This record gives sequence, structure tokens and C-alpha cells, in this order.
Amino acid sequence: MLALSSKALRRFSSIVSPQFSAFPHVFKRPVVPDSAFIHPAAVVEGDVRVGQDVSIWPMAVIRADVDTIVIGDRSNIQDGCVLHVRGEFYGRQEGMQLIIGEDVSIGHAVTLHACRIEPGTLIGIGSIILDGAVVQEGTIMGAGCVLPPGKVATPGLWIGNPARRLRDLSDSEKEMIKYNAANYVNLKNAWKEKMRLDAAKGSA
Repeated sequence: MLALSSKALRRFSSIVSPQFSAFPHVFKRPVVPDSAFIHPAAVVEGDVRVGQDVSIWPMAVIRADVDTIVIGDRSNIQDGCVLHVRGEFYGRQEGMQLIIGEDVSIGHAVTLHACRIEPGTLIGIGSIILDGAVVQEGTIMGAGCVLPPGKVATPGLWIGNPARRLRDLSDSEKEMIKYNAANYVNLKNAWKEKMRLDAAKGSA
């Protein structure tokens, strides 16, 4: 089977079908440091830039094929999450990245689409954050929240669909955000060691 480099594949694709050249992010490979952990059952494709000590868990799908996805240091993307971006649409809208800051926890089965999640936040299980929305630092989005396009979630606890601010965070909730991010760093380190030991046993 003929193997082409990314550069050769882009050139070949633009010759065979010029429309392919409109999707340069498809041909980019994720940038992942050694300290990060991507579970084998996760899918990470395209122009994804992963920070130090990030963890990405089973069945998460991170697809940066029409713009860039950035995941900040020590953030975790839990099981079953879907992360995607917005591409240009026939000149009627611009592309839009998905940016996740440092020390962020993205709970199970969350959908993030072309939004910005600032550092030190927690997105609860099953939440949906849509195009152009911003979750500011020091915010918890309760389970099942839906933040509409362009909406800004200011610091505090948010609940509901559409999401609304309920109250300020307690001191214990602020500490929980920090603890959860740090705990997932420790958890991914344990998983990396487990997988190393399993691989060593398999090759013995």
C-alpha cells in the first residue's frame, strides 16, 4: 500500500479535487505532549493542540477538521464528550475555534461546539455549550445545562436549559474545581502506568 506524507497528500488532494484544499485542518495531526494521556478508545483527529498533563477518556470524540481545538494544561475531557468546531459556510460565516483553558474539567457526555471555556471551570455531565458561547473563569455549569450561541456565563453556578445563573460559588465549590482537575492528573498518571505494565506483560 502506498503511503503518502501529509504534505504530499494535501498536494495530491488539491489536484484531484480542488474542494479538498478548502479543508486544510483535515490534514493536520494532533499535537500531543508525552505528559498527556489519550485513552485508546478516544478519537482525536485534525488540528488539535493538547497541553501538558491533559487527559482524554474513553469514547470522547475531538474532531478539529474545519478549525482548531486547543486544550489547556491539566484539563480533562471525560468519557463520551464530543468536541467540534465551526467551519466557514459559503462565505456567510467565519470559522470558529474551540478553546479550553487550563485546569478545566469537562464532565461525561458534554458537547462543546466552537466555544471558549476559560481556565478553572467545571462543565457538568451532559451539558451543551454552543457556538461563540463563553464560560468564564470560576464557573460551574450544572449537569444538563445548555448555553446558547454567543451567551457568556459569568462566574458562579449555572443551571437549566437555557442556562441561567443561580448564585455565587461557595468556597467548597471553588476548591472542588481545583481538586477535580488535579485529581484527574493523578488518575491519568495511574492509567499510564497501568498501560505500561500491561504492555510489558504482553511482550514478556
